[in-house]
Amino acid sequence: MRRYENFNSGWIFKAGFEKDQAGSLQSGETVRLPHTAVELPYNYFDETEYQKAFTYQKVIAYEPGFDGREVSVVFDAAMADAVVYLNGVEIIAHKDGYTPFEARLTPHLKAGDNLLTVKIDGSENPEIPPFGGQIDYLTYAGIYRDVWLKVTSPVSIANVKIETPDALADEKTVRAKVFIADPTGKGTSGTVRVTVRDESGLDVASGEANVSDSTVTVELSGIREAQLWDIDDPVLYTLAVELQTSHGKDHVESRFGFRTAEYTVDGFFLNGRNLKLRGLNRHQAWPHLGYAMGRRGQEKDADILKFDLRCNIVRTSHYPQSKWFLDRCDEIGLLVFEEIPGWQHIGGKAWQQESIENVRRMIERDWNHPSIIIWGVRINESQDNHDFYAETNRVARELDSTRQTGGVRFITDSELLEDVYTMNDFILGQEEMPGRNRERVVLRPQSETTGLKHKVPYMITEYNGHMYPTKRFDQEQRQAEHVTRHLLILNAAAGDPSISGSTGWCMYDYNTHRDFGSGDRICYHGVLDMYREPKFAAYAYASQGDADGGVVLQPVTFWARGERNIGGVLPLIVLTNCDYIELKFGDYAPKRIYPDKETYPHLPHPPVVIDLRTVTPEEFGSWGRLWRDGVITGFVDGEAVKTMTLHADPEPTTLQIAPDATDLVAGEKDCVRVILRALDQGGNILPFFDDPVAVSLEGPGRIVGPELISFKGGAAGLYIEAGDEKGTLTLKASCRPFADQTVTFTLT
Repeated sequence: MRRYENFNSGWIFKAGFEKDQAGSLQSGETVRLPHTAVELPYNYFDETEYQKAFTYQKVIAYEPGFDGREVSVVFDAAMADAVVYLNGVEIIAHKDGYTPFEARLTPHLKAGDNLLTVKIDGSENPEIPPFGGQIDYLTYAGIYRDVWLKVTSPVSIANVKIETPDALADEKTVRAKVFIADPTGKGTSGTVRVTVRDESGLDVASGEANVSDSTVTVELSGIREAQLWDIDDPVLYTLAVELQTSHGKDHVESRFGFRTAEYTVDGFFLNGRNLKLRGLNRHQAWPHLGYAMGRRGQEKDADILKFDLRCNIVRTSHYPQSKWFLDRCDEIGLLVFEEIPGWQHIGGKAWQQESIENVRRMIERDWNHPSIIIWGVRINESQDNHDFYAETNRVARELDSTRQTGGVRFITDSELLEDVYTMNDFILGQEEMPGRNRERVVLRPQSETTGLKHKVPYMITEYNGHMYPTKRFDQEQRQAEHVTRHLLILNAAAGDPSISGSTGWCMYDYNTHRDFGSGDRICYHGVLDMYREPKFAAYAYASQGDADGGVVLQPVTFWARGERNIGGVLPLIVLTNCDYIELKFGDYAPKRIYPDKETYPHLPHPPVVIDLRTVTPEEFGSWGRLWRDGVITGFVDGEAVKTMTLHADPEPTTLQIAPDATDLVAGEKDCVRVILRALDQGGNILPFFDDPVAVSLEGPGRIVGPELISFKGGAAGLYIEAGDEKGTLTLKASCRPFADQTVTFTLT
């Protein structure tokens, strides 16, 4: 049977590459994958440090179990231009930094030790998408995803495509198309058996077919009482395929779900139910580690989007992302808009052909994920190119007729070759551009962007972002305007039934090239910072989820008399999913205030806006009078569900260490986020606390990044990476004026 095991440990890494030395083991650093070639500082770095060649090597000892078998190494991804050698012989080159590739070792293996050498070139090769122009993000070099050793029978299963053509019927059908690999031409005759299991492991249906070609289709019909995959109840099934030939057996499994997804002129429909899409764009980057985050961090990002930010969709800007991230989206019911690599630039014919192959590789990797509802087959924000995009659409539809295509643009009157007109609408904020003198427009009418007289399936794929970059530690009024811009667009999209929904730019801040961002190599476009610590705007999204999934009560203020221009905190936005709030200022009687449905009539949960319509200067402490504590209480169904106290005289009281988890797995490059927060006596972040904090770690692991960190707006982040040995790790944080704090991690 198939052997498929982790192959991440024991790699030798060094900067540089010499082809004539690919057959000899070089001296270097021993590393475990996923790995980034250069760990960059948080900001103010030189991104050209990784734009060169690097060498990864690993010794493979020949095993008796390799006899008569197919042996290969599968790379989930490497950035960006990869060439693989075995014993000095080149066996494969791969020029796509975001999709898997398989290096077949069988013809080149010898008795004894075999040397696997991988050249990774991080240069921005203009023949490889997304390179050739400028890109507003970094593409960190390295073997940054997992690698696997694969051993199969000579005739094996290459891939499986699962379709559910009648998902809404009482009796459902599963159609499995099985692709057979026969690299040595031994012959593909045999049988394929397909079994569908539910989440408890019980068989739901099974069937088999004879194999006489490189593909075989098995259809299982009459499946009763199968549950749908939905965002609120993401029921998954497992399809197991067993191949039996005269050369041996092979077995693979893939998860899938029964669901329908369709963009129409009347909006988006999931399982026949109209659903307004509300989400954010996501880059796959982390401080210091770049792209090289393992399973835990990938899954955590999906959880943040779904459970903290209460989004129902994410766009994988601007490339296919980790299988761990997509698997988690399947598990928790987070919809996905997945697209090919690229940013504005379209290269020549060879470049375009590589991009077409990007479409093929993306779809063939990910076509069984129920969370993916649309393929992005156009280079983000590029100009029209009829022949190129006619072909990307043709390939997508040929490979997967069950999903629609989209093509993200920001130009108007663009030729629509896709099924859905997907638009980056940055009109909000353009009234402030030099030479512009126009009223504030939130979103363009569909007809203005498409140039068409009739409605088409339509989605807003980006907004805000660079139009109003905002740091988590920016001045309060700017953050309030940042919040308002997100609320306005969420409300406008929710109020237009012809808009399927929107994905804002973007989930979190990210490192970028020197040509973009704030001069420090960071784009502060996110609703979270790079460590995923929320800005106020994050709660504009979180508050749109119902209170039974978590009560949100977040005033957009630092509660300081002199922070804003002229003074005071009015108008005060309170982001909440409560029915109403009560505000108490000092000794004044509480005031009950309801959400602002007049300004935001289409939001599921409009914010409460406190201004002179609801309070008087006398009630709220006009300038020159004593500043007082504020108490905000949220109510649901008449019951107080959450209270927040804002102190007029905040004092540094607590140094909080908040890890995402304290259990780590040794020997797996397991990495966990830790947030440090400086809190006042009410448990609120001190927004202007920027002192340094010293961190140290004892035990078999390491701190990713520096051991002396500066707070930024009262918070700081770091990552703890497990080592190879089991045991305990103790993280210590020291910062004036707090008592030292520690947290212990267990490595199993």
